[in-house]
Amino acid sequence: MKSLRILLAEDESIIRMGLRRILEEAGHQVVAVPDGRAAVKLAAQTRLDLAILDIKMPGVDGLVAARTIYRRQPMPIVLLTAYGDQELIEQAAGLPIMAYLIKPVNERELLATLEVVTARFAEQQQLRQQATELEERLAARKVVERAKGVLMQRESLSEKEAYLRIQRRAREERRTMRQVAEEILGDN
Repeated sequence: MKSLRILLAEDESIIRMGLRRILEEAGHQVVAVPDGRAAVKLAAQTRLDLAILDIKMPGVDGLVAARTIYRRQPMPIVLLTAYGDQELIEQAAGLPIMAYLIKPVNERELLATLEVVTARFAEQQQLRQQATELEERLAARKVVERAKGVLMQRESLSEKEAYLRIQRRAREERRTMRQVAEEILGDN
């Protein structure tokens, strides 16, 4: 596993030091803070790969911090808690977190969790990127189809002729077919 820049927010100093030691010995860079407010502030100022947040912290708790951090900078987030009650689990399930660990957490469990969540997060981000690209291509195709229709009606062209005209103009003007199609639609 590659070295990660990890935000660790835990209000209990002994647990924070123990988790930091485990993570640093595994080759990760760790920035540790004692509460959710500091975690949110640090996440906004620093490029991080992953966050580990205790749920029950003074001020801003881990649930609020997770939501805020993810909204600003999506990253894999692992929640830690000494509490396994159903209400907390349900609240955590509604958040953009990748794992929920109940303390005490042992070294093997923590490191295995980090490896799995970083892999799943990378897959999730790749799928989001693919979906965005497909949406953009579909939107471009719809614009080109509408512009073809305009050309077919306005200039009595066949579908193929209208398509080739848009394609040729895009090539000659070194623009995308979508840009040419949008211009045609704007002229109409």
